[in-house]
Amino acid sequence: MRRHLVLALLVVTATTYAQKMKINKGDIKNLKDISTYTLEFDYSDVQIPKYDSEEDFLADKMAKREEKEAGKGEEFKKSWFADREERYEPKFIESFNKRFEDGEVVVSKDPADYTMKIHSTKIYAGYNVGVVRKNAEIDATITIYETANPSNILLEGTYKDVQGYGAMGNDYNSGYRISECYAKLAKNLAGYIKKKALK
Repeated sequence: MRRHLVLALLVVTATTYAQKMKINKGDIKNLKDISTYTLEFDYSDVQIPKYDSEEDFLADKMAKREEKEAGKGEEFKKSWFADREERYEPKFIESFNKRFEDGEVVVSKDPADYTMKIHSTKIYAGYNVGVVRKNAEIDATITIYETANPSNILLEGTYKDVQGYGAMGNDYNSGYRISECYAKLAKNLAGYIKKKALK
């Protein structure tokens, strides 16, 4: 019993640690006086675990769906890309902004003097087949820079293995599972800014 408890604590600790930003460039204090960011989302060169590329992932998933029912493969591909703008990005924006109840900091797709770029470098969709499920997971590089001068990077950092939780385990849709990762990413980033930049 004690061994299981220790293992559980190690897993929780590892997950918590993995979801802290690793600073690559700049300083969180550079964000002290910034209240508005324009968001840019980048999915280029995204890695999918167990596949050589995103193209290989899509080809495999589409082929399996086509075997079961004609047209389902193309439907999957369409939703895979549509979920970015329809699920992941709105979820990030909502989750981030609600951490600042008085609107001290706001992110949106509207033009602003500073840009917050979210580059998704890994997306793992997880799975839920009823009796067994696994959380979705993402890696992302966050780059914050002056919009008019992109070379002026105020902060760049990475998050690894950010997992989303939601729907009390009834998350059978991969787009929903992944969107919860973006909600968690936004929560982590907003919390870091509140704790380290605004105080």
